[in-house]
Amino acid sequence: MTGYAAHVEITEAAIGGKALYLLFVWLISGATASWMSERKGYGERLGLTLGLLLSALGLLIVLLLPGRPGSKWRVEGRLPRRRRRVEAVGPDPGGAPGRPDRDQPAGPAT
Repeated sequence: MTGYAAHVEITEAAIGGKALYLLFVWLISGATASWMSERKGYGERLGLTLGLLLSALGLLIVLLLPGRPGSKWRVEGRLPRRRRRVEAVGPDPGGAPGRPDRDQPAGPAT
C-alpha cells in the first residue's frame, strides 16, 4: 500500500481547468491564424508559426496583416461565402454520348 488516499492520486494526474482553457486558446489561435494568413496570401506556415509561438498575440498580428493583391481575402472578402448545396432534379435522361457504360447493354455479352 502506498499510504496515499485515492482522491490525491486522481487529483495529481488531472490537468487544471485554467490550463485546459489555455490549451484550447493556444490550439484555436494557431488554427485560426493559419487559416487567415492563407486567405490573406501569405501561406499557412506564417500563420501557424505566429499562432503557435505567440498564441493569441500571434492571431492578432495575423489580423493586422494586410491582404496581398489577388488573395482570397481581397477577392472574396473577409469571410468566404457558404456554398449552396445543389439538389438533383432527377436522373440524367439520355446520358453523354461516347460513354461506354451507357452505350453498351448491361450484363454479359452473348
